[in-house]
Order: sequence, then C-alpha cells, then structure tokens
Amino acid sequence: MAWRDSLPAVRGKLLRDEPLGPFTWFRVGGKADVLFIPADPGDLSDFLRALDPDVPVTVLGVGSNVIIRDGGVEGVVVRLAGRAFGEIHIEAAEHQVIAGAGALDATVARASAKAGIAGLEFYAGIPGTVGGALTMNAGCYGSETKDVLVSAWGFDRTGEMRVYELEDFGYTYRHSEVPEGGIIWMQAIFQGRPDDPDAVAARIVEITSRREQTQPIREKTGGSTFKNPPGHSSWKLVDEAGWRGKLFKATGGGAMFSELHSNFMINPGEATAADIEGLGETVRADVQSKRGVNLEWEIKRIGRPL
Repeated sequence: MAWRDSLPAVRGKLLRDEPLGPFTWFRVGGKADVLFIPADPGDLSDFLRALDPDVPVTVLGVGSNVIIRDGGVEGVVVRLAGRAFGEIHIEAAEHQVIAGAGALDATVARASAKAGIAGLEFYAGIPGTVGGALTMNAGCYGSETKDVLVSAWGFDRTGEMRVYELEDFGYTYRHSEVPEGGIIWMQAIFQGRPDDPDAVAARIVEITSRREQTQPIREKTGGSTFKNPPGHSSWKLVDEAGWRGKLFKATGGGAMFSELHSNFMINPGEATAADIEGLGETVRADVQSKRGVNLEWEIKRIGRPL
C-alpha cells in the first residue's frame, strides 16, 4: 500500500489502520487502510481531487445499517462527523428543511417539528443519517425519502460537485439508480407542509414509542436486515423458519435474530462480522429452501473477509 505514504495534505484527520468496529452499531469489523475525517466539505473535495484515482473510497456514516467485515476495508474510508456535515437549516416560507448528510435522521425530524413542518416525522424511526437515507431511499411506517426529497448535492470521486434532483435518483423500494459509492452526499433539501408544532411533535413521540416497543434499539444491532419481498414480511419469513433468538456461530461468540423483532440481527456479546453475515446468509438460504422466497439484504456489507 505505497499510496498511503503519499496521501494529500488535509485539515481534518488521516488515521492509518484504524479499527472501524467502534464506529458501527454492531461493534464488529476490521480496520480501515486509512480513515479520513474531513474538517469540512472543502477539505473533502480537495482530498478527493488529489487522491490517486485508483484508491477505493468508501463512506461511513454512523454505522447503523452496515457490517464491516473482519478483514477491514480497502482504501480510504471517509467518515462525515461534526457540525460541518450535520447542520440543519429551516426555510420557513417554503416549509423546507435543508440538512447536512451527517445529520441524524431523527434530529431532522425533531427540527422539522419545532419549525411546524410536517411530513418528515417518519425519520424519527430511522437509525441513520441523511446521507444513508439518500443512498437507499430510507423509509418506515408508510413513508420514504422519495416522498419528501427535493434535491441533494455531493462530490463525485474526483471531488467535483454534483447536484441531483429527485427524479435523477430513480428511487424504488430501498434502492437508488445513483451508482453505489458514486456520490458522497453533502446536503439535501426536503419539502414538508405547515402544521402545528405540537401536533407534529406528538406524531414523532408516537413513532419513537412504537419503535422502542418493537425493535431492539438498545442492543448491538444493524436495523432491518432484509428488505420485504413482494407480498411478504421479512420478519415473518425469518420467524416461520425458526430463527428468532437462535444463536449462530461462525468464527466468534455468535449472533442471532432478536427475540423482540426477527428481522433485526444482534450481537449479543462477542460476535464477529463473520458470525453476523454468516447468520444472514444461512437464513437467506433456509428461507429460500423452505418458502422459495429470496431475501435481499438491506444491511450494507463492506470490506474484506478474513
């Protein structure tokens, strides 16, 4: 990895061989060849322009819906952290919310409620950031990112700014036509509608309460594991196949699907990434064999296996 000896100068942090497990909700995974935490969007753009174009670049948000494999991640991992990437602005006259890609979805929901803007309440139920929501058309409880997004901008691999209108995303269920990793999102504009702040806040409380009662949010988890196949609920397929609460071991202490919600995998203690991904693949094969239904991963899996 000679490229690591000639990295561009930055104003943020460049960390070599940095463990990534602590940055993920599962708390598993190997090291980044290089972890870059840029100071601001300009720092990121300059870095991308100067970086060897053959070096892979991967973006990591809050690590809520990702498995970092045990062998680590090749190239540069970019983590958008801090105020420079998480600011939220309100355009009251247009009932719009402008949010940085590093802003937590739940924070966006609360900011919209405070401003008396309805329509973004569902983000209170999504454990991720705006950047992740843009990438996968994140949604829950009957609403999706495509329902509220106006436009977004970010940098391509060469550091050039790119602007995407809603129609450019080609959104379908948990999918965007924007190539995976093709854009590092910086900011998005969401369209809401006027409503009483207390009414919006009450709906957010309801969503948050429902999530706390039905999802293992205090466990080391990764959110919804599988997309819902047409005509099916993934949790029912996993449950009917007998995998709720059943421990699976590959190389470590084991992983399991939650007793509370059988589409949520959890690390009960000493799981490895191989345990977690292996559990998912084993269950996919079992459901395919028993029901003839293909479960597609919703959790993103990146990096090298050991």
